Amino acid sequence: MIEIQNVYPKLVVADAAAAIDFYRSAFGARETARYTDSAGKIVHAEVTIGSFTVGVKDEGYGDVAPTSLGGTPVMMALDVSDADATAEAAVNSGARVIYPVSDQPHGGRAGRVADPFGHQWIVSKRNQDLASAEVQERVAAM
Repeated sequence: MIEIQNVYPKLVVADAAAAIDFYRSAFGARETARYTDSAGKIVHAEVTIGSFTVGVKDEGYGDVAPTSLGGTPVMMALDVSDADATAEAAVNSGARVIYPVSDQPHGGRAGRVADPFGHQWIVSKRNQDLASAEVQERVAAM
């Protein structure tokens, strides 16, 4: 059996260099790798957000950015120490609020922002440890 060593998302964007700057400013990302083609387009870069790797690349070579597609069904979820401060940093860096940070039925405080490159980010802080049945009960009552 094949053993999976790692899984990480790779975000396709219209301007990878600007996206990396945004992720640095909004989420404290650290760039750990960058490879460009002869035209200077980023074909693969890696940033670390917290202790997790996220790949970033420029649109092209058959890969399409959400801004060219009219959106994306994939959302990135960040568990953070302060959801309000994280959302504020993202907005101050150019993100748009989709859902403001508020208390949620799952026992956390969470909201959602869209980065300037078409990707959505859920920022959440767990405030309560709830059993799955209690979360389901609360969500069903919404």
